[in-house]
Amino acid sequence: MITVVGIGADGWSGLTDAARTAIVAADEVIGSERQLATLPASIAPRRTLPSPLTPLIDELAAANGDRRIAVLASGDPMLHGIGATLARRVEPSRLSVISHPSAFALACARLGWPEADVELVSAVARAPAVVARLLQPRRRVIVYATAADGARTIACLLTDAGYGASRFVVLEQLGGSGERITDTTAAGWGERHADPLHAVAIECAARTSRGVRSLVPGLPDDAFETDGALTKRHVRAATLAALAPLPQARLWDVGAGSGSIAIEWLRAERTASAVAIEQRADRAQRIARNAGTLGVPHLDVVTGAAPAVLADLPPPDAIFIGGGITTPGVLDACWDALTSGGRLVANAVTLESEQVLVAEHSRRGGELVRIEISHAGPIGGFTGWRTQMPVVQWSAVKA
Repeated sequence: MITVVGIGADGWSGLTDAARTAIVAADEVIGSERQLATLPASIAPRRTLPSPLTPLIDELAAANGDRRIAVLASGDPMLHGIGATLARRVEPSRLSVISHPSAFALACARLGWPEADVELVSAVARAPAVVARLLQPRRRVIVYATAADGARTIACLLTDAGYGASRFVVLEQLGGSGERITDTTAAGWGERHADPLHAVAIECAARTSRGVRSLVPGLPDDAFETDGALTKRHVRAATLAALAPLPQARLWDVGAGSGSIAIEWLRAERTASAVAIEQRADRAQRIARNAGTLGVPHLDVVTGAAPAVLADLPPPDAIFIGGGITTPGVLDACWDALTSGGRLVANAVTLESEQVLVAEHSRRGGELVRIEISHAGPIGGFTGWRTQMPVVQWSAVKA
């Protein structure tokens, strides 16, 4: 039996009777050095959490028998904690969780922020760039940070993104005797270090409107670094609407170019995942940079040519084909890989690729639309319409 026990900065003294009983009764207690140091000396044996955690998670998931194991977790174990990780791998009958007030709850309480109005993001064991997705004026965000330079890294990210004027509250050792709260701005935090156990509260304020980016698909084209291989803004918004990002859904962006479709898919749905498949190595590197800048550094970028590279990828719930439509085997391989109920969307700008989509529409059904966008621009002393190349879009749902 595995019992995950939430523990705060106040250590043993802050635990409930049930939590203490679970720890005392355990055959082994696993936790960080800091957490284990707060326990009475009589509690043994102990094991320090390894880094990385994967081998331990594998071991616990595979463990059998009657051994009682207590795993210590910071705050609420099911909120960006090891409890949530174990819950994905361990049968409910083998797992018990004893919660503790989270750093998120404590931070909101200290600041007087209603929790329902605040976003939470963890930069622990993740690229700090995940914070960038939530940078919009007036948004309140709590960031779980780690290491002494965690707050400094986040402050630099905000400042570089044009959010240096944001209120920036660093909350150290929340709930413990060493609790300290520093209220400043992102730009004002500077090079200071924080206690390794800290969170950051942010009230976002942008310096100019240029860096303001909605989570609704259709970011301005200049939000992306590109060599021209980019699904343009209005067509991109229509494409994401057709793909319909859903919770836990996985996207393949085939012929990803600058990665705009996969990136906006991830921005639109926090729990979704995506794989950007791009044949050219330089473009694959550019996709990774765009993903970091726009707050979705977890985008999986695969360099290789479809359809061969698709064989080893996990099955998708949605597929977008933006390049390579006329390559033999690509459409069939994508359709075959798609899960039941999944969506496939493909865009064409050439007559040859359009013919392929017309044939697929006749073969598999779905919807075929032609998207034509015009922008007003100067013509001498007057204003006229300048038309983009029309885009033919085929979308279909696999039965």
